[in-house]
Amino acid sequence: MHAMVIDDSRAMRMILKRILARLDFEVSEAGDGQEALDLLAGMDAVPALALIDWNMPNMNGLEFVTNVRSDARLREMTLVMVTTESEQSQIVRALAAGAHEYVIKPFTEGAMVEKLALLGLVPTGASS
Repeated sequence: MHAMVIDDSRAMRMILKRILARLDFEVSEAGDGQEALDLLAGMDAVPALALIDWNMPNMNGLEFVTNVRSDARLREMTLVMVTTESEQSQIVRALAAGAHEYVIKPFTEGAMVEKLALLGLVPTGASS
């Protein structure tokens, strides 16, 4: 399965890529929402999953989610916000915009695997 990690922090992209690689995902990465949209435009197959930071330059995570949800080609992609934004109102905004799930940083690998299992993207009880 293919996933995309969208975060302006190189370190966070590496952490998320490592988790996804252990779960047998092929991973693409982007430093902001616009870069991610540009990459998606050139892909034949849409990734099954995108892990998205909220606070990024050029195009933030919420704007990315809104763009993806308005594009019929990308609509089936599972979107998970992975961010430090922990206010309930922010979580509600992201889910209302079309994100499937919300993970607050910092998180454990086990917590991320559990969220992905709940979304049906990895087997329940997948090792972390």
